[in-house]
Amino acid sequence: MIIESVGARNSQKWSLAVPPRSQCEVSVIVPVKDEAQTLVQTLSALANQTCLNGQPLDPLSYEIIVLANNCTDESAQIARQFAKRHPRLALHVAEVTLPPERAYIGYVRKLLMDEAYRRLMSLGKRQGIIASTDGDTQVAATWIAATIQEIAGGVDAVGGRIITDRQSRQALPPQAKTCFLQEVGYRSLVAEMEHYLDPDPYDPLPRHYQHYGASLAVTAEMYAKAGGIPPVRTPEDEAFYQSLLRVNARFRHSPLVQVTTSARVSGRSPVGLANQLRKWTDMSIDSTFKVEPAAATISRFQSRRKLRCLWQKVAYGYVYPHVPTPEIALLAHKLAVSNDWLLDELVRHPTFGGLFEQVIQRQHHIWLSRWQPIDIQTAIMDLRRHRAGLDRRHTGIAKRRPHAASRVSLAPQLMLPDRSFEHHLQRSN
Repeated sequence: MIIESVGARNSQKWSLAVPPRSQCEVSVIVPVKDEAQTLVQTLSALANQTCLNGQPLDPLSYEIIVLANNCTDESAQIARQFAKRHPRLALHVAEVTLPPERAYIGYVRKLLMDEAYRRLMSLGKRQGIIASTDGDTQVAATWIAATIQEIAGGVDAVGGRIITDRQSRQALPPQAKTCFLQEVGYRSLVAEMEHYLDPDPYDPLPRHYQHYGASLAVTAEMYAKAGGIPPVRTPEDEAFYQSLLRVNARFRHSPLVQVTTSARVSGRSPVGLANQLRKWTDMSIDSTFKVEPAAATISRFQSRRKLRCLWQKVAYGYVYPHVPTPEIALLAHKLAVSNDWLLDELVRHPTFGGLFEQVIQRQHHIWLSRWQPIDIQTAIMDLRRHRAGLDRRHTGIAKRRPHAASRVSLAPQLMLPDRSFEHHLQRSN
């Protein structure tokens, strides 16, 4: 049943007048811009959600909000007709025509997520879930249930695994398909190295590297704490992820939460997957796809771990104001920042996420000059070699100490600090 249809032509603000059902735990948002060809599949996937045991998910436990912005096709009408065919589904459809300076995906997603937050908080559900997907994306049958399970496990936000459908992927030009698969392999290896060198107890292996709007969920409480979707054009999902890290949100890159999307080369965002596929398509066959070298990736994760450990000591008052000068000097050199600046930032930041964000911004140009990009195939081979060495070390530790294999941190000799400390400290303030 269509709960409400809002016509907000020429409006920059809108809200749904009909309140959410009292049983609603998840508010799913779907920004739509000329998605008439895929919207039925998107809504069908959301309408047929199941529990993890395969039983149908209670449709009263979630709602769907579709916002069709500046559409030139029948997207909104298709959504309304779909709602009439599914009388038990809480589906809200709204249309807006935004001025050119605001007619971009980041602003539309912000409108939707702000409205979802307002609705959940009207029910007093601080742990209610705002779940984002897209109008060209089909969520897995257990997408909502798996997200609920991850949040119930103690995390604040979840990035789902985004898979391109086979048909559109196979239709890509050879150069684009090769680059796409290389990037997936490279970024997956980087995520594994991050786990080995600076593991997060809330984001263990198996995990992936994606935290994008096609599958992104956050509790209402954490959405507010992070300041909501930042006012940026694109990529708004990456900016929001950085906002979450800034407040030490517990983020899970869950392989259990999955969606399928199109590998199309014509997209709505100038920096999205479609745009990147188009760039790869336009590359000449002799062009080299370059990325950060493995040594730089390893150095960054190792330095971040050491910085985290030092920040924890300062936060608990163990070392300040007598921070060891040699320790600061060595770490500052590895991070490509000055000693005095690093010491000042260590003392100033109440969260590690905020501190490391400032380090990244400060070191940017020096880091790029220190680590020249290399061919992605070379980077992949180097990462595989380093990963194999860490795998062997972990296997040896597990054999000597059987209980060690169940730990999130790899080994005592790696001196990995407990990342749960920063979350505990943040919640105690």
